[in-house]
Amino acid sequence: MTQPETQQVPQAQERARTAGATAPDAAPKVEDARVSVVVMSRDRRDDLAASMRRHRAPVVFVDNASADGSPEVVRRVRPDARVVRLRENRGAVARNVGVREAATPYVAFADDDSWWAPGSLCAAADLLDAHPRVAVVQARVLVGPQEREDSFMAVLRDSPLERGSLPGPRLLGFVACGAVVRRTAFLDAGGFDPAVPFPGEEEVLTLRLAGLGRAVVYADHLVAHHHPATSRHSPDARRRAVARSALTSALLLRPWRVVGARLRASLAAGGRHHLAAALPTARQAVSALRRRRRLPAAVERDLRVVGQG
Repeated sequence: MTQPETQQVPQAQERARTAGATAPDAAPKVEDARVSVVVMSRDRRDDLAASMRRHRAPVVFVDNASADGSPEVVRRVRPDARVVRLRENRGAVARNVGVREAATPYVAFADDDSWWAPGSLCAAADLLDAHPRVAVVQARVLVGPQEREDSFMAVLRDSPLERGSLPGPRLLGFVACGAVVRRTAFLDAGGFDPAVPFPGEEEVLTLRLAGLGRAVVYADHLVAHHHPATSRHSPDARRRAVARSALTSALLLRPWRVVGARLRASLAAGGRHHLAAALPTARQAVSALRRRRRLPAAVERDLRVVGQG
């Protein structure tokens, strides 16, 4: 059963209350001065109108060349937000722009249809302060009005990787809209890769951070809410996009046997038509191959432990 928010992070919630956190329909106050929220979006002004008021942190909004007036909506509902308008849709790379614009040591990501539970930003900052090796902390993601737990959380919670002195299960993956990153580590790793625009962009960043000796951990006491519109993406289109990202990620970082295995998996999933739709574009493939760099052996060993070898 999902615990009520008031039981999630009591100490951080008390700090948030005394800092002046307010209801979503009031002018938001800063929950913790150590954290900013970076939101990227494209043509989702209605979602933004509902979600932007909920962020209890300084907001950097990066717009991926929307044509529906999204930046104007953000300026109206969050006049304190830093708004950056891109001339073209750059996908997840928009978050890199937002992180560079942020003036805080930690950055929480949110989509246009997601937000953080009260107290979670404070608790994430406390965790990152206490554990310098940690580059990303993954929250528990609750989906939709029913607040059901995202099924991926069980996978993350049961990670088989050795955690040592880390404050939670060590991961080789995360969900961006439920993640808080250490700004310097994120930038040191290059942020999200331009060859993997969206979705599935988290894999390359996670593995590059691991290669630098930085950790991604799961923290069950942090909560992010995600209320995606049911009409946003067709399931088939999303599956093809995820497969395309997985292939591109393998071209960037993984052994050729993994590239081949992912090609065969795409073919088995949907035949030749699915494979053609799931292949990286020529531009993606060339970009990945030009910058191809294998991961350290220790990271490949960890990938075999989690069944991705």
